[in-house]
Amino acid sequence: MTGYDAVVIGAGHNGLAAAVNLAKRGWKVGVFEAAAEAGGAVKTRELTLPGFRHDVAAMNLSMFAGSAFVREHGEALARHGLTFAPAEHCFASVFPDRSWFGVSKDPTVTLARLRALEPADAEAWQAMCARFTKDAPHIFGLLGNVMPSLATAKVVWKAWRENGTAWTLDMLRFLTLPTRQWADMHFTNPKVKATLAAWGMHLDFPPDVAGGALFPYLESMADQAFGMVIGKGGADTMIRALTGYLKELGGELHLGAKVAEVTQSGGVASGIRLADGRTIAASRAVIANVTPRVLFGSLLPNGSEQAVVDAKFRAFRPGPGTMMVHLALDGPAQWAAGEELSRFAYVHIAPDFAYMSRAYGQAMDGQLPDAPVLVVGQPTAVDPSRAPGGKHILWVQVRVLPKQPADGARWADIKESYADRVVALIDAHAPGLSGKVIGRAVFSPDDLEAENPCLVGGDNLSGSHQLDQNFFFRPVAGWSRYRMPVPKLYMCGAATWPGAGTGAGSGHLLGKMLAGS
Repeated sequence: MTGYDAVVIGAGHNGLAAAVNLAKRGWKVGVFEAAAEAGGAVKTRELTLPGFRHDVAAMNLSMFAGSAFVREHGEALARHGLTFAPAEHCFASVFPDRSWFGVSKDPTVTLARLRALEPADAEAWQAMCARFTKDAPHIFGLLGNVMPSLATAKVVWKAWRENGTAWTLDMLRFLTLPTRQWADMHFTNPKVKATLAAWGMHLDFPPDVAGGALFPYLESMADQAFGMVIGKGGADTMIRALTGYLKELGGELHLGAKVAEVTQSGGVASGIRLADGRTIAASRAVIANVTPRVLFGSLLPNGSEQAVVDAKFRAFRPGPGTMMVHLALDGPAQWAAGEELSRFAYVHIAPDFAYMSRAYGQAMDGQLPDAPVLVVGQPTAVDPSRAPGGKHILWVQVRVLPKQPADGARWADIKESYADRVVALIDAHAPGLSGKVIGRAVFSPDDLEAENPCLVGGDNLSGSHQLDQNFFFRPVAGWSRYRMPVPKLYMCGAATWPGAGTGAGSGHLLGKMLAGS
Protein backbone atom coordinates (compact mmCIF):
# COMPACT_ATOMS: atom_id res chain seq x y z
CA MET A 1 0.00 0.00 0.00
CA THR A 2 1.56 3.28 -1.09
CA GLY A 3 1.27 6.68 0.49
CA TYR A 4 -1.34 9.33 -0.30
CA ASP A 5 -1.66 13.06 -0.59
CA ALA A 6 -4.44 12.80 2.01
CA VAL A 7 -5.83 10.06 4.20
CA VAL A 8 -9.33 10.23 5.66
CA ILE A 9 -10.16 8.45 8.90
CA GLY A 10 -13.79 7.34 8.83
CA ALA A 11 -16.07 6.68 5.86
CA GLY A 12 -19.06 8.65 7.09
CA HIS A 13 -20.65 10.95 4.53
CA ASN A 14 -18.58 14.00 5.55
CA GLY A 15 -15.32 12.10 5.20
CA LEU A 16 -16.43 10.76 1.84
CA ALA A 17 -17.48 14.24 0.70
CA ALA A 18 -14.05 15.64 1.61
CA ALA A 19 -12.38 12.75 -0.20
CA VAL A 20 -14.49 13.26 -3.33
CA ASN A 21 -13.69 16.98 -3.47
CA LEU A 22 -9.96 16.30 -3.15
CA ALA A 23 -9.93 13.38 -5.58
CA LYS A 24 -11.80 15.43 -8.17
CA ARG A 25 -9.08 18.06 -7.90
CA GLY A 26 -6.30 15.56 -8.51
CA TRP A 27 -5.31 14.51 -4.99
CA LYS A 28 -4.47 10.89 -4.29
CA VAL A 29 -6.85 10.02 -1.46
CA GLY A 30 -7.34 6.97 0.75
CA VAL A 31 -10.29 6.55 3.10
CA PHE A 32 -9.85 4.15 6.01
CA GLU A 33 -12.89 2.79 7.86
CA ALA A 34 -12.85 0.45 10.85
CA ALA A 35 -16.27 -1.06 10.06
CA ALA A 36 -16.99 -3.54 7.32
CA GLU A 37 -19.22 -1.02 5.53
CA ALA A 38 -19.04 2.67 4.80
CA GLY A 39 -21.63 5.18 5.95
CA GLY A 40 -21.08 6.09 9.59
CA ALA A 41 -24.56 6.96 10.87
CA VAL A 42 -26.08 6.56 7.39
CA LYS A 43 -26.60 2.83 6.87
CA THR A 44 -29.48 0.63 5.72
CA ARG A 45 -29.83 -3.03 6.68
CA GLU A 46 -32.36 -5.83 6.88
CA LEU A 47 -32.40 -5.59 10.66
CA THR A 48 -35.60 -7.51 11.35
CA LEU A 49 -36.66 -9.82 8.51
CA PRO A 50 -35.52 -10.45 4.91
CA GLY A 51 -36.84 -7.77 2.57
CA PHE A 52 -37.39 -5.16 5.30
CA ARG A 53 -34.80 -2.42 4.78
CA HIS A 54 -34.30 -0.24 7.86
CA ASP A 55 -32.19 2.91 8.11
CA VAL A 56 -30.06 2.15 11.16
CA ALA A 57 -29.77 5.78 12.33
CA ALA A 58 -30.23 8.69 9.88
CA MET A 59 -33.32 8.61 7.66
CA ASN A 60 -34.02 12.15 6.43
CA LEU A 61 -31.87 13.06 3.39
CA SER A 62 -33.39 16.47 2.72
CA MET A 63 -30.23 18.29 3.82
CA PHE A 64 -28.13 16.21 1.43
CA ALA A 65 -30.56 16.69 -1.44
CA GLY A 66 -30.39 20.47 -0.99
CA SER A 67 -26.69 20.68 -0.19
CA ALA A 68 -23.95 22.58 -1.99
CA PHE A 69 -22.16 19.26 -2.38
CA VAL A 70 -25.04 17.77 -4.39
CA ARG A 71 -25.33 20.96 -6.44
CA GLU A 72 -21.71 20.46 -7.48
CA HIS A 73 -21.64 16.68 -7.83
CA GLY A 74 -25.29 15.72 -8.29
CA GLU A 75 -25.01 14.52 -11.89
CA ALA A 76 -22.15 12.16 -11.04
CA LEU A 77 -23.87 10.93 -7.88
CA ALA A 78 -27.04 10.19 -9.86
CA ARG A 79 -24.93 8.20 -12.28
CA HIS A 80 -23.83 6.12 -9.30
CA GLY A 81 -27.38 5.47 -8.17
CA LEU A 82 -28.33 8.38 -5.90
CA THR A 83 -32.14 8.44 -5.88
CA PHE A 84 -34.54 10.24 -3.56
CA ALA A 85 -38.12 9.45 -2.59
CA PRO A 86 -40.08 12.68 -1.97
CA ALA A 87 -42.56 13.00 0.88
CA GLU A 88 -45.55 15.20 0.20
CA HIS A 89 -46.60 14.98 3.85
CA CYS A 90 -43.58 15.85 5.94
CA PHE A 91 -44.18 15.83 9.71
CA ALA A 92 -47.00 15.83 12.21
CA SER A 93 -47.68 15.52 15.93
CA VAL A 94 -50.42 13.57 17.67
CA PHE A 95 -52.16 14.62 20.87
CA PRO A 96 -53.91 12.84 23.74
CA ASP A 97 -57.37 13.98 22.60
CA ARG A 98 -56.83 12.04 19.35
CA SER A 99 -56.27 15.15 17.28
CA TRP A 100 -53.23 16.06 15.22
CA PHE A 101 -51.52 18.80 13.26
CA GLY A 102 -49.05 18.39 10.43
CA VAL A 103 -47.10 20.20 7.73
CA SER A 104 -47.45 19.07 4.13
CA LYS A 105 -45.56 20.37 1.13
CA ASP A 106 -48.72 21.88 -0.35
CA PRO A 107 -49.16 25.15 1.59
CA THR A 108 -52.89 25.23 0.99
CA VAL A 109 -53.22 21.91 2.82
CA THR A 110 -51.15 23.14 5.77
CA LEU A 111 -53.06 26.41 5.92
CA ALA A 112 -56.41 24.61 5.94
CA ARG A 113 -55.31 22.63 8.99
CA LEU A 114 -54.12 25.81 10.69
CA ARG A 115 -57.39 27.63 10.01
CA ALA A 116 -59.29 24.75 11.59
CA LEU A 117 -57.21 25.13 14.75
CA GLU A 118 -56.73 28.89 14.93
CA PRO A 119 -57.27 31.31 12.02
CA ALA A 120 -54.72 33.76 13.43
CA ASP A 121 -52.08 31.03 13.30
CA ALA A 122 -52.75 30.53 9.59
CA GLU A 123 -51.99 34.21 9.05
CA ALA A 124 -48.86 33.92 11.21
CA TRP A 125 -47.74 30.90 9.17
CA GLN A 126 -48.12 32.80 5.91
CA ALA A 127 -46.14 35.71 7.38
CA MET A 128 -43.42 33.33 8.52
CA CYS A 129 -43.20 31.73 5.09
CA ALA A 130 -42.79 35.18 3.56
CA ARG A 131 -40.14 36.02 6.15
CA PHE A 132 -38.33 32.76 5.34
CA THR A 133 -38.00 33.84 1.73
CA LYS A 134 -36.03 36.85 2.95
CA ASP A 135 -34.14 35.05 5.73
CA ALA A 136 -33.19 31.83 3.95
CA PRO A 137 -30.40 33.08 1.64
CA HIS A 138 -28.58 34.68 4.57
CA ILE A 139 -29.05 31.80 7.03
CA PHE A 140 -28.04 29.20 4.48
CA GLY A 141 -25.16 31.47 3.49
CA LEU A 142 -23.85 31.22 7.05
CA LEU A 143 -24.44 27.46 7.21
CA GLY A 144 -22.69 27.02 3.87
CA ASN A 145 -19.40 28.71 4.72
CA VAL A 146 -16.48 28.13 7.06
CA MET A 147 -17.05 29.72 10.47
CA PRO A 148 -15.56 32.28 10.92
CA SER A 149 -14.25 33.38 7.55
CA LEU A 150 -14.21 36.26 5.13
CA ALA A 151 -17.06 34.51 3.34
CA THR A 152 -19.26 34.52 6.45
CA ALA A 153 -18.37 38.17 7.05
CA LYS A 154 -19.53 38.93 3.51
CA VAL A 155 -22.80 37.09 4.18
CA VAL A 156 -23.44 39.23 7.26
CA TRP A 157 -22.45 42.40 5.40
CA LYS A 158 -24.75 41.58 2.49
CA ALA A 159 -27.61 40.79 4.87
CA TRP A 160 -27.14 44.13 6.60
CA ARG A 161 -26.93 46.04 3.30
CA GLU A 162 -30.09 44.40 1.94
CA ASN A 163 -32.21 44.41 5.10
CA GLY A 164 -30.89 47.11 7.41
CA THR A 165 -29.74 47.29 10.99
CA ALA A 166 -33.09 46.47 12.61
CA TRP A 167 -33.45 43.23 10.64
CA THR A 168 -29.84 42.25 11.37
CA LEU A 169 -30.22 42.80 15.11
CA ASP A 170 -33.53 40.96 15.07
CA MET A 171 -31.87 38.00 13.35
CA LEU A 172 -29.02 37.93 15.87
CA ARG A 173 -31.56 37.94 18.68
CA PHE A 174 -33.51 35.17 16.98
CA LEU A 175 -30.41 32.95 17.01
CA THR A 176 -30.45 33.10 20.83
CA LEU A 177 -34.17 32.45 21.36
CA PRO A 178 -35.45 29.35 23.18
CA THR A 179 -38.02 27.36 21.24
CA ARG A 180 -40.87 28.16 23.63
CA GLN A 181 -40.28 31.91 23.44
CA TRP A 182 -40.08 31.84 19.64
CA ALA A 183 -43.24 29.76 19.33
CA ASP A 184 -45.13 31.99 21.77
CA MET A 185 -44.11 35.07 19.76
CA HIS A 186 -45.75 33.75 16.60
CA PHE A 187 -48.50 31.27 17.36
CA THR A 188 -51.49 30.91 19.66
CA ASN A 189 -52.60 27.29 19.46
CA PRO A 190 -50.56 25.01 21.79
CA LYS A 191 -50.73 22.12 19.32
CA VAL A 192 -49.10 24.19 16.60
CA LYS A 193 -46.41 25.29 19.03
CA ALA A 194 -45.70 21.73 20.18
CA THR A 195 -45.57 20.38 16.63
CA LEU A 196 -42.84 22.84 15.66
CA ALA A 197 -40.99 22.67 18.98
CA ALA A 198 -40.54 18.90 18.69
CA TRP A 199 -37.79 19.56 16.13
CA GLY A 200 -35.74 21.29 18.81
CA MET A 201 -35.49 17.98 20.66
CA HIS A 202 -33.65 16.56 17.65
CA LEU A 203 -30.70 18.88 18.38
CA ASP A 204 -30.52 18.87 22.19
CA PHE A 205 -32.88 21.82 22.63
CA PRO A 206 -35.70 21.31 25.11
CA PRO A 207 -38.21 24.17 25.07
CA ASP A 208 -36.41 26.62 27.36
CA VAL A 209 -32.76 26.39 26.27
CA ALA A 210 -31.32 29.42 24.49
CA GLY A 211 -30.67 28.96 20.77
CA GLY A 212 -33.32 26.31 20.26
CA ALA A 213 -35.54 28.21 17.83
CA LEU A 214 -33.32 28.02 14.75
CA PHE A 215 -33.73 24.37 13.82
CA PRO A 216 -37.55 24.20 14.26
CA TYR A 217 -37.81 27.35 12.13
CA LEU A 218 -35.56 26.04 9.37
CA GLU A 219 -37.03 22.53 9.34
CA SER A 220 -40.65 23.61 9.30
CA MET A 221 -40.14 26.35 6.71
CA ALA A 222 -37.91 24.23 4.46
CA ASP A 223 -40.40 21.36 4.55
CA GLN A 224 -43.19 23.77 3.68
CA ALA A 225 -41.19 25.33 0.86
CA PHE A 226 -39.43 22.27 -0.59
CA GLY A 227 -40.90 19.16 0.99
CA MET A 228 -38.86 16.34 2.52
CA VAL A 229 -36.98 13.45 0.92
CA ILE A 230 -35.69 10.11 2.08
CA GLY A 231 -33.45 7.72 0.16
CA LYS A 232 -35.10 5.52 -2.43
CA GLY A 233 -34.62 1.98 -1.16
CA GLY A 234 -32.76 3.23 1.92
CA ALA A 235 -30.62 6.10 3.15
CA ASP A 236 -27.55 4.16 2.01
CA THR A 237 -28.29 5.28 -1.56
CA MET A 238 -26.17 8.35 -0.77
CA ILE A 239 -23.30 6.27 0.60
CA ARG A 240 -23.27 3.90 -2.36
CA ALA A 241 -23.25 6.90 -4.69
CA LEU A 242 -20.44 8.60 -2.76
CA THR A 243 -18.22 5.53 -2.65
CA GLY A 244 -18.88 4.69 -6.29
CA TYR A 245 -18.00 8.22 -7.38
CA LEU A 246 -14.91 8.28 -5.17
CA LYS A 247 -13.62 5.13 -6.83
CA GLU A 248 -14.39 6.55 -10.27
CA LEU A 249 -12.19 9.53 -9.39
CA GLY A 250 -9.32 7.24 -8.38
CA GLY A 251 -9.84 7.44 -4.62
CA GLU A 252 -9.44 4.32 -2.53
CA LEU A 253 -11.75 3.00 0.18
CA HIS A 254 -10.37 0.57 2.74
CA LEU A 255 -12.99 -1.15 4.91
CA GLY A 256 -12.20 -3.16 8.03
CA ALA A 257 -9.13 -0.94 8.39
CA LYS A 258 -9.17 0.41 11.94
CA VAL A 259 -6.89 3.40 12.52
CA ALA A 260 -5.03 3.16 15.81
CA GLU A 261 -3.09 6.42 15.72
CA VAL A 262 -2.34 9.58 13.77
CA THR A 263 1.42 9.50 13.20
CA GLN A 264 3.54 12.61 13.52
CA SER A 265 6.94 13.65 12.29
CA GLY A 266 8.52 16.66 13.91
CA GLY A 267 5.17 17.60 15.46
CA VAL A 268 3.40 17.51 12.06
CA ALA A 269 0.78 14.92 11.08
CA SER A 270 2.45 12.54 8.65
CA GLY A 271 -0.07 9.73 8.24
CA ILE A 272 -1.77 6.98 10.18
CA ARG A 273 -0.93 3.69 11.86
CA LEU A 274 -3.49 0.95 11.44
CA ALA A 275 -4.44 -1.49 14.18
CA ASP A 276 -2.65 -4.27 12.26
CA GLY A 277 0.60 -2.30 12.50
CA ARG A 278 0.78 -0.93 8.96
CA THR A 279 1.78 2.71 8.59
CA ILE A 280 0.25 4.82 5.82
CA ALA A 281 1.91 8.08 4.82
CA ALA A 282 0.00 11.27 3.98
CA SER A 283 2.07 14.04 2.43
CA ARG A 284 -0.47 16.87 2.53
CA ALA A 285 -3.26 16.16 5.05
CA VAL A 286 -4.73 13.76 7.55
CA ILE A 287 -8.50 14.24 7.87
CA ALA A 288 -10.23 12.78 10.92
CA ASN A 289 -13.96 12.35 10.33
CA VAL A 290 -14.53 11.61 14.02
CA THR A 291 -15.54 13.30 17.27
CA PRO A 292 -13.06 15.19 19.47
CA ARG A 293 -13.30 12.41 22.05
CA VAL A 294 -12.13 9.83 19.52
CA LEU A 295 -9.43 12.04 18.04
CA PHE A 296 -7.96 13.35 21.29
CA GLY A 297 -8.87 10.33 23.36
CA SER A 298 -7.28 7.60 21.24
CA LEU A 299 -5.95 8.69 17.85
CA LEU A 300 -3.62 11.28 19.42
CA PRO A 301 -2.41 9.38 22.50
CA ASN A 302 0.27 11.98 23.21
CA GLY A 303 -1.86 14.94 22.21
CA SER A 304 -0.38 17.99 20.57
CA GLU A 305 2.10 20.55 21.81
CA GLN A 306 -0.82 22.64 23.13
CA ALA A 307 -2.00 20.78 26.22
CA VAL A 308 -4.53 23.45 27.21
CA VAL A 309 -6.19 23.23 23.79
CA ASP A 310 -6.15 19.43 23.91
CA ALA A 311 -8.02 19.55 27.22
CA LYS A 312 -10.73 21.71 25.66
CA PHE A 313 -11.22 19.20 22.87
CA ARG A 314 -11.42 16.33 25.35
CA ALA A 315 -14.07 18.29 27.28
CA PHE A 316 -16.33 18.56 24.21
CA ARG A 317 -19.79 17.62 25.51
CA PRO A 318 -21.85 14.86 23.92
CA GLY A 319 -25.56 15.37 23.51
CA PRO A 320 -28.03 13.14 25.33
CA GLY A 321 -28.39 9.49 24.46
CA THR A 322 -30.94 8.07 22.06
CA MET A 323 -32.39 4.65 21.31
CA MET A 324 -33.54 3.25 17.99
CA VAL A 325 -36.45 0.81 17.77
CA HIS A 326 -36.99 -0.71 14.33
CA LEU A 327 -40.28 -2.47 13.67
CA ALA A 328 -41.38 -4.71 10.83
CA LEU A 329 -45.17 -4.66 10.50
CA ASP A 330 -47.67 -6.83 8.63
CA GLY A 331 -49.77 -3.72 7.98
CA PRO A 332 -49.59 0.08 8.31
CA ALA A 333 -49.88 1.95 11.59
CA GLN A 334 -53.51 3.03 11.97
CA TRP A 335 -53.47 6.28 13.90
CA ALA A 336 -56.55 6.95 15.99
CA ALA A 337 -56.31 10.67 15.23
CA GLY A 338 -56.92 10.10 11.53
CA GLU A 339 -56.06 7.90 8.56
CA GLU A 340 -54.19 10.77 6.88
CA LEU A 341 -51.40 10.46 9.47
CA SER A 342 -50.31 7.16 7.94
CA ARG A 343 -49.04 9.12 4.92
CA PHE A 344 -46.56 11.32 6.85
CA ALA A 345 -42.81 10.72 6.83
CA TYR A 346 -42.58 11.58 10.53
CA VAL A 347 -45.06 11.57 13.38
CA HIS A 348 -43.88 13.05 16.67
CA ILE A 349 -45.22 12.00 20.03
CA ALA A 350 -44.33 15.14 21.98
CA PRO A 351 -47.68 16.75 22.77
CA ASP A 352 -46.64 19.82 24.75
CA PHE A 353 -43.76 21.77 26.26
CA ALA A 354 -44.19 20.16 29.69
CA TYR A 355 -43.93 16.66 28.17
CA MET A 356 -40.70 17.57 26.35
CA SER A 357 -39.17 19.31 29.37
CA ARG A 358 -40.01 16.42 31.68
CA ALA A 359 -38.48 13.82 29.35
CA TYR A 360 -35.33 15.90 28.92
CA GLY A 361 -34.97 16.64 32.63
CA GLN A 362 -35.40 13.01 33.62
CA ALA A 363 -32.75 11.92 31.13
CA MET A 364 -30.32 14.58 32.34
CA ASP A 365 -30.83 13.27 35.88
CA GLY A 366 -29.94 9.76 34.75
CA GLN A 367 -33.52 8.52 34.86
CA LEU A 368 -35.38 6.65 32.15
CA PRO A 369 -38.12 9.07 31.03
CA ASP A 370 -41.59 7.88 31.92
CA ALA A 371 -42.79 9.11 28.54
CA PRO A 372 -39.95 9.95 26.14
CA VAL A 373 -40.29 12.03 23.02
CA LEU A 374 -40.76 9.66 20.09
CA VAL A 375 -39.91 10.38 16.48
CA VAL A 376 -41.90 7.81 14.53
CA GLY A 377 -40.57 7.53 11.00
CA GLN A 378 -42.84 5.88 8.43
CA PRO A 379 -40.48 5.28 5.48
CA THR A 380 -42.78 2.84 3.71
CA ALA A 381 -45.43 5.56 3.58
CA VAL A 382 -43.04 7.41 1.28
CA ASP A 383 -41.11 4.51 -0.28
CA PRO A 384 -43.04 1.20 -0.36
CA SER A 385 -39.97 -0.57 -1.77
CA ARG A 386 -38.50 -0.71 1.74
CA ALA A 387 -40.69 -3.72 2.63
CA PRO A 388 -42.44 -6.62 0.85
CA GLY A 389 -45.83 -5.92 -0.66
CA GLY A 390 -48.45 -4.93 1.90
CA LYS A 391 -45.87 -4.84 4.71
CA HIS A 392 -44.42 -1.79 6.46
CA ILE A 393 -41.62 -0.64 8.70
CA LEU A 394 -41.40 1.95 11.44
CA TRP A 395 -38.22 3.83 12.33
CA VAL A 396 -38.55 4.98 15.92
CA GLN A 397 -36.06 7.31 17.56
CA VAL A 398 -36.37 7.70 21.32
CA ARG A 399 -35.35 11.15 22.55
CA VAL A 400 -33.73 11.57 25.00
CA LEU A 401 -32.05 9.03 27.28
CA PRO A 402 -29.13 8.89 29.73
CA LYS A 403 -25.94 7.24 28.54
CA GLN A 404 -26.02 5.16 31.69
CA PRO A 405 -29.04 5.07 34.03
CA ALA A 406 -28.27 6.52 37.45
CA ASP A 407 -29.59 3.43 39.22
CA GLY A 408 -26.78 1.33 37.75
CA ALA A 409 -29.01 -0.64 35.39
CA ARG A 410 -27.23 -1.97 32.29
CA TRP A 411 -28.71 -1.16 28.91
CA ALA A 412 -28.07 -4.74 27.79
CA ASP A 413 -30.47 -5.88 30.52
CA ILE A 414 -33.20 -3.26 30.14
CA LYS A 415 -33.29 -2.21 26.49
CA GLU A 416 -35.98 -4.67 25.45
CA SER A 417 -38.28 -3.79 28.34
CA TYR A 418 -37.81 -0.09 27.62
CA ALA A 419 -38.56 -0.76 23.95
CA ASP A 420 -41.79 -2.40 25.13
CA ARG A 421 -42.66 0.92 26.80
CA VAL A 422 -41.92 2.74 23.53
CA VAL A 423 -44.18 0.42 21.52
CA ALA A 424 -46.92 0.82 24.15
CA LEU A 425 -46.71 4.62 23.81
CA ILE A 426 -47.18 4.33 20.05
CA ASP A 427 -49.94 1.78 20.58
CA ALA A 428 -51.83 4.33 22.65
CA HIS A 429 -52.03 6.57 19.57
CA ALA A 430 -52.19 3.79 16.95
CA PRO A 431 -54.28 1.05 18.59
CA GLY A 432 -53.40 -2.45 17.51
CA LEU A 433 -49.89 -1.59 16.38
CA SER A 434 -48.23 -4.01 18.79
CA GLY A 435 -50.26 -6.84 17.29
CA LYS A 436 -48.88 -6.04 13.83
CA VAL A 437 -45.22 -6.30 14.85
CA ILE A 438 -43.60 -9.27 13.12
CA GLY A 439 -39.98 -8.26 13.72
CA ARG A 440 -38.10 -5.88 16.01
CA ALA A 441 -34.52 -4.65 16.39
CA VAL A 442 -33.49 -2.42 19.30
CA PHE A 443 -30.34 -0.29 19.48
CA SER A 444 -29.67 1.05 22.98
CA PRO A 445 -27.31 3.99 23.58
CA ASP A 446 -24.54 1.43 24.15
CA ASP A 447 -25.42 -0.39 20.94
CA LEU A 448 -25.31 2.82 18.93
CA GLU A 449 -21.86 3.68 20.27
CA ALA A 450 -20.68 0.14 19.53
CA GLU A 451 -22.05 0.52 16.01
CA ASN A 452 -20.26 3.86 15.57
CA PRO A 453 -17.75 5.16 18.17
CA CYS A 454 -18.67 8.73 17.20
CA LEU A 455 -22.16 8.21 18.67
CA VAL A 456 -20.82 8.65 22.20
CA GLY A 457 -23.34 7.33 24.68
CA GLY A 458 -25.90 7.05 21.91
CA ASP A 459 -25.56 10.74 21.03
CA ASN A 460 -26.53 10.88 17.37
CA LEU A 461 -25.50 14.54 17.14
CA SER A 462 -21.75 14.06 17.65
CA GLY A 463 -21.95 16.66 20.40
CA SER A 464 -24.55 18.99 21.84
CA HIS A 465 -25.51 21.92 19.60
CA GLN A 466 -26.28 24.30 22.44
CA LEU A 467 -24.78 27.77 21.99
CA ASP A 468 -21.50 27.06 23.79
CA GLN A 469 -20.79 24.35 21.18
CA ASN A 470 -22.24 25.91 18.05
CA PHE A 471 -21.23 28.41 15.36
CA PHE A 472 -17.58 29.47 15.91
CA PHE A 473 -17.58 27.55 19.21
CA ARG A 474 -17.92 24.23 17.37
CA PRO A 475 -16.10 22.16 18.42
CA VAL A 476 -13.83 24.57 20.35
CA ALA A 477 -13.54 28.34 20.21
CA GLY A 478 -10.60 29.29 18.02
CA TRP A 479 -10.59 25.88 16.30
CA SER A 480 -13.79 25.95 14.25
CA ARG A 481 -12.06 26.05 10.85
CA TYR A 482 -11.31 22.30 10.78
CA ARG A 483 -7.59 22.74 11.47
CA MET A 484 -6.36 20.94 14.57
CA PRO A 485 -3.47 21.92 16.89
CA VAL A 486 -1.24 19.43 15.04
CA PRO A 487 -0.20 20.89 11.67
CA LYS A 488 -1.62 19.07 8.60
CA LEU A 489 -4.27 17.43 10.80
CA TYR A 490 -7.91 18.35 10.19
CA MET A 491 -11.25 17.26 11.61
CA CYS A 492 -14.65 17.18 9.90
CA GLY A 493 -17.98 15.57 10.70
CA ALA A 494 -21.00 16.45 12.79
CA ALA A 495 -18.80 17.59 15.68
CA THR A 496 -17.62 20.48 13.52
CA TRP A 497 -19.44 23.39 11.90
CA PRO A 498 -22.17 23.35 10.55
CA GLY A 499 -23.00 20.37 12.77
CA ALA A 500 -25.23 17.32 12.60
CA GLY A 501 -27.41 16.18 9.75
CA THR A 502 -26.89 14.68 6.33
CA GLY A 503 -25.84 17.88 4.52
CA ALA A 504 -22.15 16.93 4.12
CA GLY A 505 -21.37 20.54 5.02
CA SER A 506 -18.09 20.16 6.88
CA GLY A 507 -16.67 17.56 4.51
CA HIS A 508 -17.54 19.67 1.50
CA LEU A 509 -16.14 22.86 3.01
CA LEU A 510 -12.94 21.21 4.22
CA GLY A 511 -12.30 19.46 0.92
CA LYS A 512 -12.72 22.69 -1.02
CA MET A 513 -10.58 24.60 1.48
CA LEU A 514 -7.70 22.13 1.24
CA ALA A 515 -7.91 22.03 -2.54
CA GLY A 516 -7.88 25.81 -2.71
CA SER A 517 -11.22 26.11 -4.47
